[in-house]
Amino acid sequence: MKRFATVLLLCTALAGCATKPPSHVHLPPAPAAGEPAGTTGLHEADLRAAFGTPAFVRRDGTTQIWRFDGANCKAFFFLYARDGQVAVWHVETAPRGVGIAADETCLSALRVHPPAPRPVSSAASLPSSYL
Repeated sequence: MKRFATVLLLCTALAGCATKPPSHVHLPPAPAAGEPAGTTGLHEADLRAAFGTPAFVRRDGTTQIWRFDGANCKAFFFLYARDGQVAVWHVETAPRGVGIAADETCLSALRVHPPAPRPVSSAASLPSSYL
């Protein structure tokens, strides 16, 4: 009986080694490239002014993820250090947006204050050394 059990166990182990892994795994499509208007380049103070206090903040070295929770969605702001400044360089929402990773409706619902208009540079306002 012991010999039969040993042979059965050995055959089972060999059968497990004979199975092949799937040839490919189906991944969901990546969102289209692009960021919501007025989000890239926001500094921490700007982000707090626009969206309030985050529900969660994660820090990994110089990278931060800020999560804001709403009734129907969540927004994730990815802040990275570039040129010595920590600012938002990517935004995602759950659920995702249609054309990009962030849904504009979600971001609008989470905003505490509407965004302030950003100044636009014109050639007349630049020093002559830049022209």
